[in-house]
This record gives sequence, C-alpha cells and structure tokens, in this order.
Amino acid sequence: MSIVTPAISIENLTKVYQLGESHPPAFLTLRETISNAVSQTVRKYLPRKIETHNGTRSEPLRRDTLFALNDVSFDVQSGEVVGVVGRNGAGKSTFLKILSRITAPTSGQVRIQGRIGSLLEVGTGFHPELSGRENIYLNGAILGMSRQQIARDFDAIVDFAEIERFLDTPVKRYSSGMYVRLAFAVASHLEPEVLIVDEVLAVGDAQFQRKCLNKMHEVGRQGRTVLFVSHNMAAIRSLCTKAVLLERGRLALEGTTEDVVHRYLDDGQAQACSREIPEDAERMTNNSGRIRRVSVTDVRGQPVSQAYFGQPIQVCFECQLFEEVAAGHFEVSVSTRDGTHVLMATTVDTGRPKRLGRGRHLISAELLTTLMPREYVIDVGVHHFDGTTIDFVPRACSLEVLKVAKGNGNHYPWSMVRGYVRGQSLWTHIEVDAVDQPVDSGQKQTLSS
Repeated sequence: MSIVTPAISIENLTKVYQLGESHPPAFLTLRETISNAVSQTVRKYLPRKIETHNGTRSEPLRRDTLFALNDVSFDVQSGEVVGVVGRNGAGKSTFLKILSRITAPTSGQVRIQGRIGSLLEVGTGFHPELSGRENIYLNGAILGMSRQQIARDFDAIVDFAEIERFLDTPVKRYSSGMYVRLAFAVASHLEPEVLIVDEVLAVGDAQFQRKCLNKMHEVGRQGRTVLFVSHNMAAIRSLCTKAVLLERGRLALEGTTEDVVHRYLDDGQAQACSREIPEDAERMTNNSGRIRRVSVTDVRGQPVSQAYFGQPIQVCFECQLFEEVAAGHFEVSVSTRDGTHVLMATTVDTGRPKRLGRGRHLISAELLTTLMPREYVIDVGVHHFDGTTIDFVPRACSLEVLKVAKGNGNHYPWSMVRGYVRGQSLWTHIEVDAVDQPVDSGQKQTLSS
C-alpha cells in the first residue's frame, strides 16, 4: 500500500521571541566594547522592585519571552487550498515567515514537497524610479521567476494589471491602485507547487478584488497546494477546502472551512461597540495620523451594541492628524461579519473635500440607510482626496441589527432576511381581472416605500 506524503507537514512548530532583546552590531569600536562591558557588569548586580502581596522584594532583571507559535502541528495534502485565520497577534505572520524560510523556528520542523512561492507583501521589490516594464522583470526575478518565464507571461501580466498605456512610465507616478494591480499581476503568475498567500485581497478596488479572487480559484483548480491567510471570511469560504484557526500562537481548531469560520466569528462577538483603538490594531496607515477611538451610538449619543430595526444610528470616531491635509475626507464603511461590503459613506458626498488641520478631530456620521437584521462590522478611515490612506481601521467595532422594532415603529416580521439594506423605491400596481373584485377600467395605484 502506497503512503501519501503531505505537501506540507508541520510538526510541533514553536517560535519564541525575547522581548526587549536587541542585537549588537557586527563591529564595535573600542569605546563601545568597554562601555558595554561596564554596563553588563553593573546590570548583573542591579535589583528591581516587584510587587508582592506582602509589599515589595528585589529580583534580578530578566527578559520576558513571547511564544509567537506554540507547538503547532498539522498536515496539508497536495492540491488542498487551506485557509489560515486568526486575530492580530495570533501568530499568522510568524507562521508564514517560517514556511517561506524568512525566519527559522525555535523548535519543531516543517517539511514541504516541491517549490514554494510566497506572496506575503504585495509590491515588495518594486523600484519607484523604474518603469512598469522594468519592474515586471525586477519583481519577477526577486520572486523567483526566470527571465524566460517572465518574457513568456509578460503580455498576460500587463493585461491582468490593465496598465498597458503606462507601461513605460516610472511607477512612482502610478496611483496606488495601479501599483497594487501590477504587483499582484506579477506575483500571481508564479508557478510553484506550494503557494503561500497573505491577505492580497485586502487591497485594490472591488472589481480588482474579484479579479484576484478568480485568479486564486484558477490556481486551486490547477491542483497546486495553497495556504491562504485572510480576515475576509467570504474569501476564505469561497476559496478554501479546509481551514485552521490560530489563537495566541496555538492551533485552536483544524477542520472544515465552515466550522473554523463559525468559531472565528463567534469568538469575535465580544468586540466592544465603543472602544479605544490600540496602536497595534490592524490598520492601513501612512503614519501621518491615527484613529484613537470609535463607537456606534443612537441619535442621543449613547453607545449601543444592538439596534432595533429601522432605528437611526451613528458612527463616531476620533482621529489625530500629525500634519495638515490640504484635501481630505472621512469614511465609514459597513460589512457583514464574513467580509461582504454593504455600504460606504464619505464626507466627499457632502460637497468639496475638506482642509484638515493638524490636531484632534471628532467625526460623527449618521447612517440614513436602513440596515437589514443581521450582524455587521464597522470600518473607519481618513484619507487624502487622491485616495491615499492616512489611517484606516477595519472591523473597528461591531453592531447587531435586530428583527424587532422599538414600540410601534418600524418592523421586520419575517424570519428569512434577504439582502443587507432596505432601499427606497417607487412602485406601480395595475390590477387586471382580479377574482371576486370589481374591476375599474384603468385602475392604477402608485405606492412608495
């Protein structure tokens, strides 16, 4: 009987980091060597005070350790498309870096059958002064493609990126969308046996994201093994045949995509509807501003985690700008828990872009669209008018819209929910030959909702 060898075999994988650890430079001056020797001697005998239930006591200094990964084991069979999910700090990035041989594990081992292609950061290796044409060859070489392979796929890459008109323009003049399209187009034409992909569908516009998703489907259908990391549960459901969930460096669950997605989403329900945004929160930023706090409130400004059907709600957030923005705008977006985008509101719709001064800004957006009953997550952001993001926090807070109304107000009486928003519409009804009811010639009713 033949034994099937997994495409990826992960055994007791552990990665430990020393917090506060710094690496000395390769060469030290005589002065630095003497200074370091004296400092180490002094620190050896230097006590520190720590709290105990009886007061304080002295204890030698020691470094804390962080288990980025802790005894993770599972196999991926050839041809499987496996989703890797987990919240920030769960160990996903460390896991992918070890598989991509960027960093080494502290203990445990990884066995991979075949060539590896890693797409961990879209656009790594692009040179701003070179043209799109030149960067295709440069970036392809960095990603491991031969010159012959790049030349063979060159037209397909350009067609996928939709940048033919600007092919000989330096990429420093590209818009952010053009840059991302070209970067993904190059990386998506890798042909390894094992492909490792990290959150590429979080970039680009909606149309390009669908194009990326279709490309990933194509890779899966070709029988290649894929590890796909994403916070977009809709993409995980669509692409993956199974999934694993990482929690604080440990393997929390390995199983069907639906089981893992449900566990991941259920664990996230404790997310507050009013909270401070920590510095290490998931965000897209150019570091010229920071969103500090976000909340969902009723029209009186009281924070809510649940809203009655039809109840007006507003999203409030606070941001700090470190420099003046000549033309900027604020954004509030709403998505389902599995990553389906429902609506976006922006201050651009209220008129001209705003000049935003350096300092603290308080923003409030009342959502006038009626959300259908289900659970949602809220994204907030501040951007330059040209599309450059200053700071954007996805899944900043959550909201559940109930099927019941408050008092005798709006209601949603049916158990099945179709769609995400209830739109305004004009209806025309013409009654013709109704049974058991007299017919008026040309009877016509116009209804609105």
